[in-house]
Amino acid sequence: MKKLLFIIFFLSFVFLNAQQQKLSDKAEISVLTIAPGLSLNDAFGHNGFRIKDETIGIDIIYGYGEYDFNAPNFYLNFARGKLNYLISKASASRIFKWYSYQNRTIKEQVLNLTLSEKQELYNFLQNNYQPENRRYLYDFFYDNCATKIRDVISTISEDDINFNAPKGFKQKTFRQLIHDHVDRNSWGGFGIDLALGSVIDKKATAEEHMFLPYYIHVFFESATINTSRPLVKQTTVLFESIKKPKSNNFATSPLFAFGVIGLLILLVTIFDYKKNKRSLWLDVTIFAFTGIVGIIVLLLWFATNHSATAQNYNLLWAFALNIFVISQLFKKIVKTWFIKYLKFLIIMMCLLALHWIVGVQIYAIGLIPILIAFFIRYLFLIKYYQKNI
Repeated sequence: MKKLLFIIFFLSFVFLNAQQQKLSDKAEISVLTIAPGLSLNDAFGHNGFRIKDETIGIDIIYGYGEYDFNAPNFYLNFARGKLNYLISKASASRIFKWYSYQNRTIKEQVLNLTLSEKQELYNFLQNNYQPENRRYLYDFFYDNCATKIRDVISTISEDDINFNAPKGFKQKTFRQLIHDHVDRNSWGGFGIDLALGSVIDKKATAEEHMFLPYYIHVFFESATINTSRPLVKQTTVLFESIKKPKSNNFATSPLFAFGVIGLLILLVTIFDYKKNKRSLWLDVTIFAFTGIVGIIVLLLWFATNHSATAQNYNLLWAFALNIFVISQLFKKIVKTWFIKYLKFLIIMMCLLALHWIVGVQIYAIGLIPILIAFFIRYLFLIKYYQKNI
């Protein structure tokens, strides 16, 4: 019994000591910026806080980008925009080893904080790491591993922090910022442009650019505390990536793949036109594909908490009702309303083109050949049905 009480006392002492750990006057807190990696998951980079104090023997890194794979309904919550992320904690040596192994540049900005601000920030992170506090509702644009860095700094600072626009700064839309990191003609870029709506085609404010780790680094460099004290007192490159040539895989890109499919649709349409016939399999495939994609886009817009999937005008070509009118395609003589419906699809695609030209929404570049093919196929169907009605 005495042994058990001693263990409980000892563990309580260690716990309390850890909670009340005081930083020395030699402690430094810095922000790390990790360059993007090769996978889509790593395409935007990462940020973290480094707490280094040789006097008390700590050198650890906190970050806000850890998945909780053990959470119930992980993938469902991810799709619904209700996924909780975790604050992580690891030794600096482990973090440096991992990202250098991935050949990703690591930059460090030592913050120009007072000792009391350093202690408050350290206490905040320790408390945030407690099991009951670790989770937060993730939002790609407004609450992620980068914005958390900005928000935590602003929270603990004794004075106002001014994130001044850096020299030569040019305001961009959210979609343009994504395209800076993800190739538009990649499958990742295609999926993003298909799933995210026109809400990301608005200009991001200077501070909103900081949803990307790169801009955390850029804006922190020019930030000031109370307009006079620089937020960053020293910037260092801890690891410089080795430049490697990028491979050009156009043959596996969306533009090539849909270009081939679009060409196939056009060839079949030309054949059908000359023979005054209609390839049922092709029309059923087109209507099923556009209808299913339209339903998915609608669900992302109205049935999830994702802020970026709203007002998605991909619905102008991925028309959800197409799935419900497929039965008309099996009839030799269609109803008059179906011909009007086809004309309506043509109008919707013209409206899509107008949206694209004026910048209401920028669409996936890989869609161009297949949209042209759909447009021509719809025109053919109108002419075919009018001739054979």
